[in-house]
Amino acid sequence: MQPFQLPEFYTPHPARLNPNLERARVHTRAWACEMDMVDAPQHGTVIWTAADLEAHDYALLCAYTHPDCDGEALDLITDWYVWVFYFDDHFVELYKRTRDVPGAQAHLDRLPLFMPVDGHITAHPANPVEKGLADLWRRTVGRHSLDWRERFAANTKHLLDESMWELHNISAARLANPIEYVEMRRKVGGAPWSANLVEHAVGLEVPARIALSRPIGVLRDTFSDAVHLRNDLFSYEREVLDEGELSNGVLVFEKFLGLSTQAAADAVNDLLTSRLHQFEHTALTEVPILLDEHGIDPVGRAAVLGYVKGLQDWQAGGHEWHLRSSRYMNSGPPPQLGVLGSFAKTLPQRLRQFSSTPRVVEPYALPAFEVPFTLSLAPHLDQARDQVVAWAVEQGMTGEGVWDEAQVRGFDFPLCSAGIDPDATAQELYLSGCWLTWGTYADDAYPLWFGRTRDLLGVKTQTTRLKACMPVDLVQTVVPANAMERSLAELWQRTAAPMNPAFRATFRQTVDAMLDAWVWEVVNMHHNRIPDPVDYVEMRRSTFGSELTTSLSRFSHSAIVPEQLWQTRVVQTMERSAMDYCTMLNDVFSYRKEIQHEGEVHNMVRVVENFLGVPQSRAFELTYALMDARLGQFVRSVETDLPKMFDDLALDAGARAGLTRYADELKDWIAGIIHWHEETSRYDEAGALPVGRLPVFHRGPTGLGTAAARLTSRTPG
Repeated sequence: MQPFQLPEFYTPHPARLNPNLERARVHTRAWACEMDMVDAPQHGTVIWTAADLEAHDYALLCAYTHPDCDGEALDLITDWYVWVFYFDDHFVELYKRTRDVPGAQAHLDRLPLFMPVDGHITAHPANPVEKGLADLWRRTVGRHSLDWRERFAANTKHLLDESMWELHNISAARLANPIEYVEMRRKVGGAPWSANLVEHAVGLEVPARIALSRPIGVLRDTFSDAVHLRNDLFSYEREVLDEGELSNGVLVFEKFLGLSTQAAADAVNDLLTSRLHQFEHTALTEVPILLDEHGIDPVGRAAVLGYVKGLQDWQAGGHEWHLRSSRYMNSGPPPQLGVLGSFAKTLPQRLRQFSSTPRVVEPYALPAFEVPFTLSLAPHLDQARDQVVAWAVEQGMTGEGVWDEAQVRGFDFPLCSAGIDPDATAQELYLSGCWLTWGTYADDAYPLWFGRTRDLLGVKTQTTRLKACMPVDLVQTVVPANAMERSLAELWQRTAAPMNPAFRATFRQTVDAMLDAWVWEVVNMHHNRIPDPVDYVEMRRSTFGSELTTSLSRFSHSAIVPEQLWQTRVVQTMERSAMDYCTMLNDVFSYRKEIQHEGEVHNMVRVVENFLGVPQSRAFELTYALMDARLGQFVRSVETDLPKMFDDLALDAGARAGLTRYADELKDWIAGIIHWHEETSRYDEAGALPVGRLPVFHRGPTGLGTAAARLTSRTPG
């Protein structure tokens, strides 16, 4: 008996079948045998029999997911999918079932030898996984640009390496929290890798200068999430009940949300639908603007449109294959709604996302936010308070109807800086307080000036001018026209001048990313759109300035920490879990102001209410649970995973000291932000805006201040 009834899936595009299916079946059957994948024992275990390969029918998968490519391309793509599924099953049988962590790591460590971005493969394959990868790499990468090869190699490596994350979770009997799961599933699940093969099938590459942009990234990530969540629904019985797998979205929702298996499956399907809606929204509203802004030529536009269509074909074909493959739970398949039926069935969910209205908030009390870190405050705090208020007044922040002087003093941004960087000098504390003040003022002004007025042209113009206030060559060409511009131009010169050009360029890029995230918020206000939960969590890191903080703090340790260590799963998990805890902390403090007084849509509690259809009290409970999970993940990363990584990678004393210091700075960041939220007047009910005045959005301070101050005074010029 199946553990749950498959839900009704959103299938907005009909599946089509490539006419070269039979050719691909014949070809890939022979290829798999040639690579020793069929009836060839590995350490005494047969991974696949010939009957297994026939029943799985990967050629059918590829014929459905790539309906328009020619026979040669379909042969190659089918071989890639045979290889990736063989890798997965080989890893399960040899390493997951046996919990052989050292053996798994040694196996994965060799695979990069068979996928060089440049040059030839020189290593000799020792097993079918290596043999198949070497053959496929030679047949594929020579047709592509360096940019595509780098992206494909990175996604292939993620796909392979993050299998260790699944194995460690099984060995520790540890279930991921929902945020962690979605992030890690993208890497281990392989859909970003599949998106690269869509470009190959189309025969055109997404232009390099937009390949890493937000809209293209959202297309890739929403595609990936939908593919993986769909797979989780079909594979729950095999993975969870047979293999003891913990990396399954239905299981994660079941345990974290306290739902029955059926209710968890329905919730996963709702998230799948939401991600597909996000894909469509991005393709229709963001991609055309992206192409125009970057002046993409007709060939590049054709590549992007082909990419979008290819991803849609993959979704439709992947669903059809899951209904047919013996690999999955698909007896008694769900009713097929058809294209029009899919739109009609999911219309209420789509409309709910665009129907937020201000409402009276039920009374609620905040709990004590306790963390296992000690709060310390920098000296010179009183001096910095007076300096920052005087600076804000001088720059004109109290004369534009956004803030008055009493608010600036009550918000007390230097207190936040003093907790975030308890070792700050008087100069650093002043500079940090100014950055926090500027970031929060701009974050308040954007929705006030452009959000409520639906002024999309104005917000684009303002953002362009703010970026121009930060010249990398330090030559100012913009005459500031308001307090935002005036204060940013002043801060830029004071902060960026001592930096070397590389640091300065990165600093500029991270501020740009925060500005672009504020534009995203204004666009959502224009559409009255409550963000998709995954999109919200990821963008909230940017609107809060978190990524800017971490990138600049990294630079302060760059002399002793090798660049590649910042890209490791351990360090990125440490960073993102800290970011998410602090952004959700801000959301629970600001909920009443944002929801009742301002009609805000960018708040985690509101996003949870809308997505799950739960009352306010339950949404708070779930948000607190997510905060606890992310804080626990941060602590585990620092106390357990980081030391283990030190030993696994045999890092020298300098790298260990640099990363340990970086972890301590993140602890200070969390403790300082909690303390500031508890002490500032920014969230006092008495501070509610008078009736008739345009609302000001009361977020917490952006996290950029201390990092900028540190970088100015503590890194090489």
